Amino acid sequence: MTTTPLSPTPRTRLRRSKERAATDRQALYDVLQAGMFCHFAVVLDGDPLVLPTAYGVDLDRGPDGTLYLHGSVAARSVVAAPEQTICVTVTHVDGLVLARSAFHHSVNYRSAVVLGTPRLVTDPDEKLHGLTVIVDHLVPGRSHGSRGPNKKELAKTSVLALDLTEASVKTRTGGANDDPEDLDLPYWTGVVPLRVVADEPITNDDCDLLVPAHVRTRANQLGAPAATGW
Repeated sequence: MTTTPLSPTPRTRLRRSKERAATDRQALYDVLQAGMFCHFAVVLDGDPLVLPTAYGVDLDRGPDGTLYLHGSVAARSVVAAPEQTICVTVTHVDGLVLARSAFHHSVNYRSAVVLGTPRLVTDPDEKLHGLTVIVDHLVPGRSHGSRGPNKKELAKTSVLALDLTEASVKTRTGGANDDPEDLDLPYWTGVVPLRVVADEPITNDDCDLLVPAHVRTRANQLGAPAATGW
């Protein structure tokens, strides 16, 4: 895969806190790979609509990688998306930043914004590939641990492919930035770290199988406690 630099366009250029903008395209891939859900924004009948949804990323498809979204063939958002520019965002909240002054309270975060006109995937092989990428993005290896979609299910599902060329990444790290005149105030200041943590997997009542390795691995990656009997 060859990639273009993560350089701002008029639509992705940061206008505030410009020092928080990432310039390395790898930062975009890191944010997308670490996320599980995105917010997908379209305009329907003149009104904005923002929808949370699962996604998948294939960094080897296209010059800068491809982001896949899916939905019902009857979903208005999916039908309208290939006819307009859409916006997809992914955000990780890493910590609450508590300052001495209310004004300087903040959040540590990593966020990515991707803009572009998606294409409706019509090639059957790429459509199946896109759905596989989405499933494996949430739990790597899950596509091999479940039945793939049949013809009827594929006919009910649309897949959108969005090129990752036009994007921006913004991050904040570190502690509070209090004003010098506030440093002697008797208020605690610091960061409350946040992260996504998985609990122990719960086997369905109608399943008598042990938790498979790919599920155990994913749960462990998200900080799940060791499960009895695994």
